[in-house]
Amino acid sequence: PEGSNSVDYLVIAGGGGGQISCNVGGGGGAGGFRFFAPTPSIPGAPGAPLNGPAALPVSAQGYPIAVGGGGAYSPTGSPTRSGSVSSFSTISSAGGGGGGGNALSQITGEPGGSGGGGGSYGPTGSYYAGGTGNNPSVSPAQGNPGGQGRHRAGVAEGGGGGGGAISAGLDGDVPSPPAAGGIGGTGAGLPAAVFGSNGVPCGSYRYYAGGGGGGGNNQGVAGLGGGGNGSNGGQTNPGVAGTANTGGGGGGGFRGCGSGAAGGSGIVVIRYKFQ
Repeated sequence: PEGSNSVDYLVIAGGGGGQISCNVGGGGGAGGFRFFAPTPSIPGAPGAPLNGPAALPVSAQGYPIAVGGGGAYSPTGSPTRSGSVSSFSTISSAGGGGGGGNALSQITGEPGGSGGGGGSYGPTGSYYAGGTGNNPSVSPAQGNPGGQGRHRAGVAEGGGGGGGAISAGLDGDVPSPPAAGGIGGTGAGLPAAVFGSNGVPCGSYRYYAGGGGGGGNNQGVAGLGGGGNGSNGGQTNPGVAGTANTGGGGGGGFRGCGSGAAGGSGIVVIRYKFQ
């Protein structure tokens, strides 16, 4: 009673892995992003529209907490590249969807907190869908869909960008912006003083849950918030892994088996008034 009987929370799942892709892979979707903080703590913050409805009531007992790992991909293992769930009490965030690609014939992006970008492989003008975001559905939404992958034989090809907490991943091989790999969706920013700075100066924002960039002739740039850039040169220039404890998606591969990258692990933060 002298402190608090409720807690603020930040629960971010592991980001999806970018497709290994022996041709062109989509970027991994960001892990689901869910939080609550008092409105006066986050005025004007980029992540403010995603603020949950209320703090969580707590009592003197144990609460299970899970911090989801980022999705990975092995050419000899399971095709699943999704990140893992993070949870605290009744709040659960879904892992980011893995990027699509032609390895193991799984070309479309996977669904998740944010969806993975679609891969690129096949006839001229082929489109391969990105995975859906906010899956399962919660309100406010925990993420967005991944972009489409596209292949134009002999011209250009690019995997879709993974979805992020604030915006969807962009399609691969689009004329503007000029990146053959789709740009990852933007993550959500919160004031560094609210849930921990981790080296970010006070007064600025710390970003989480950015989508991974798609692989392509030109690499897809990751979304702000810990996502990894896509590959544009096989294993000599592979995709970049999502940043640990951000839920960022991994970068998609390009013409090199094993050139995709893993998603970043998630994070759980609990904030409360003490005495």
